[in-house]
Amino acid sequence: MTHYDFPSRFRTLYDHAVALYRAGKRGAGTYFDGEAQAWLAANGLTAQHLYDYAEDDVAGGEPGFGHALAIESIRRDYFINVQGGRATGVVADPDTWPEKAAALDGIGWLPRILPKARAKLRGELPASMMYGCGGDRRFFKENDILPAEFLALIWRAGDDDQAVLSWVKHRRAGA
Repeated sequence: MTHYDFPSRFRTLYDHAVALYRAGKRGAGTYFDGEAQAWLAANGLTAQHLYDYAEDDVAGGEPGFGHALAIESIRRDYFINVQGGRATGVVADPDTWPEKAAALDGIGWLPRILPKARAKLRGELPASMMYGCGGDRRFFKENDILPAEFLALIWRAGDDDQAVLSWVKHRRAGA
């Protein structure tokens, strides 16, 4: 694997997925050949990640390539340097996450995005969930947070919800 080429290779696969989705092709499992699938896996990614970005890109342009690259670069870094390039084999259960309407200290969506971001960081999101979906984007915009920045915060904070809450409150205050 050539690490230096990750952004350009990711761009090629992202554009490929967008073109296929725009042309009406559906189903993440049909988007990439074996070599591309192997490259994605070696970088801690899945075809579903690219499919979700393509679907939202075609539907409205968000989160867009820049955010996708930043998010997946954090995930890739964690996968390679913390997980040693090995998937956990765990799939998170979104039914155990807080309700979408839940708030933490008055901050909506925060209780739900905490386990979701941790699952994204570890590569444990089920195919039915997307980090950076419409609800996540609303949270990020309301709190002036970059999606990748939040993922990096989750990495630094580990399971310390209070550290994340303090950081988000500080950001909300205009810092």
